Amino acid sequence: MLAAALLTLSLAVFGLATPTTEKRQALAQVVTKCTKPNTVALTFDDGPWVYLYDVSKALVAAGAKGTFFFNGNNYECIYSADNIKRVKYAYDHGHQVASHTWAHKDLSTLTWDQIHDEMWRVEQALQRIVGVNPAFMRPPYGNYNDLVRQASAVRGQKLVIWDFDSEDSVGATPAQSKALYDQKISQHPSTILPLNHEVYETTAHQVLPYAISKLQAAGYQLVTLAECLGMEPYQSVGTPGTPDASWTC
Repeated sequence: MLAAALLTLSLAVFGLATPTTEKRQALAQVVTKCTKPNTVALTFDDGPWVYLYDVSKALVAAGAKGTFFFNGNNYECIYSADNIKRVKYAYDHGHQVASHTWAHKDLSTLTWDQIHDEMWRVEQALQRIVGVNPAFMRPPYGNYNDLVRQASAVRGQKLVIWDFDSEDSVGATPAQSKALYDQKISQHPSTILPLNHEVYETTAHQVLPYAISKLQAAGYQLVTLAECLGMEPYQSVGTPGTPDASWTC
């Protein structure tokens, strides 16, 4: 006890921080809305999943881009052959890929080490599959606390929430989600940051095409999250890896 106290005192005297203080001193920025006027960043959580292709095609056909917040092991392991193809497809078609953490756990209930484990495993997967280290992370359920923000800051990431929810994940029918989009568009805010989920067939095939049409008719430019913020989407961009036995969940 005495030795520990003396160490802490010595560090303070010489202007040094303890490792714990140093690694947790900063809080990551929390993004809740876009900043570039007349932009909308359509975001899609919980994939990669089977409807990713249709989501991408709807966006590309309209000259739009989206942002996919991927999990590592939610609906299916990100390292499955099908999911590797999906992640590459999204990235190769100009969409932004970002972190939704590994197993979609509520980060606000986890320890420091558990939070980092949820973060680094999906970051590693994205680096392996498409060669990028994401600059943005969306916490599952939108739940976070200061420990999560501190961990994100250490990892060089910003937290991303939303300012509009299509409510597809809480049971909204396509008609209800469309009505929510109509209501938001009628208010014509300068920007919109919508939450959608690529894992629902009705979102991909009914709500999204409707939303794209209505948003563009209202004069919005449909861009990636990074573009709507005027920021870089990735901390680094490198060369994808080659699948081997370590690519597993």
